[in-house]
Amino acid sequence: MKTKAILLSITASALFAISCNAQNSGNRQGNQEPPTVDEIFEQMDKDEDGKLSKEEIKGPLKNDFAKIDTDEDGFLSREEVEEAPKPERKRGQRQ
Repeated sequence: MKTKAILLSITASALFAISCNAQNSGNRQGNQEPPTVDEIFEQMDKDEDGKLSKEEIKGPLKNDFAKIDTDEDGFLSREEVEEAPKPERKRGQRQ
């Protein structure tokens, strides 16, 4: 009987923790800030050469690659990404 009560308590605690974590994750998505240049390079610079090729990137950077690649060398440097126009937020998103 004591074992069942302990297991039930552990299970209830785990489910509560999972539920709270899921709710917090959902709240963060709506208020999430865009990644920093360092975070972008950390996530996308697969060959770690300090620049991003069109094959390495995704999302708005890929869509606007030609605009952002101001020196037209086929790569995005940290400086080019820092100077890139910020994507417009979709309607309904907080600023």
